[in-house]
Amino acid sequence: MRLNYTVMSVFKYFTLILGAFAALLPLIVVLFTSLKSRAEMARSTALSPPENWLNFANYRKAFVDGNMLVGFMNTVIILAISIVGAILIGTMIAYILSRFEFFGSKAIMGLFLLATLIPSVTTQVATFQIINDLGLFNTRAAAIVLFMGTDIISVYIFIQFISQISQQLDESAMLDGASYLTIFARIILPLLKPAIATVLIVKGVNIYNDFYIPFLYMPKTELQVVSTALFKFKGPYGTQWEIISAGIMIAILPTLIVFLSLQKYIYNGFTQGAVK
Repeated sequence: MRLNYTVMSVFKYFTLILGAFAALLPLIVVLFTSLKSRAEMARSTALSPPENWLNFANYRKAFVDGNMLVGFMNTVIILAISIVGAILIGTMIAYILSRFEFFGSKAIMGLFLLATLIPSVTTQVATFQIINDLGLFNTRAAAIVLFMGTDIISVYIFIQFISQISQQLDESAMLDGASYLTIFARIILPLLKPAIATVLIVKGVNIYNDFYIPFLYMPKTELQVVSTALFKFKGPYGTQWEIISAGIMIAILPTLIVFLSLQKYIYNGFTQGAVK
């Protein structure tokens, strides 16, 4: 029995170390490359540590010449408006579907699930025509409207949390004369902070990493976001991997900081949603 436990423990830690190594190896290579000069790149291997750990010349060149400041500004604007809108829409839908019983509520949930099963590539022509007809092409509003679209994962997370909130709170507030909007704004929404943090991080990372929508709907140079700014290194710096690697590290840094700061909310949100 003790032998089996020891073997299982060794196997568990071996697989965890192997998984961590596979996940971190590309990042380590990119980090090492970003700190090397072009000459050092030519005479060293990908896994060789840089000679000077404080060589940030590639970062400066990537940030300034790659115009990444504009990319970060556009990303922050799109991200902030999209996240706030998506959370408001998602919490309202979840509140209605979990608290009210009406004809067609289950059909609405079914349609949400059905929409997630349709390959997004099959609707791109129609989506592009709608955005173009609305006059949103080549504006930040195009990406904001598309990112604000409610996704079933967010709604599902909110529904799981709302179902844990006692309906007696709603009834007590109604006896005091509170309207449904007041109950939602002053009782439900504050109690959804862990779920909101989870959706904020998960959806925020998806928006931050998304390349397709900004590339297709905002081709103007002054509208570039971080992902499309990074893609533009492909042209002038096509073979300068040290510059490209520095740009990648700059793009990774904000996501990494946010994730490490708020990771407990992500785990709590998914765990509480999973046990229901």
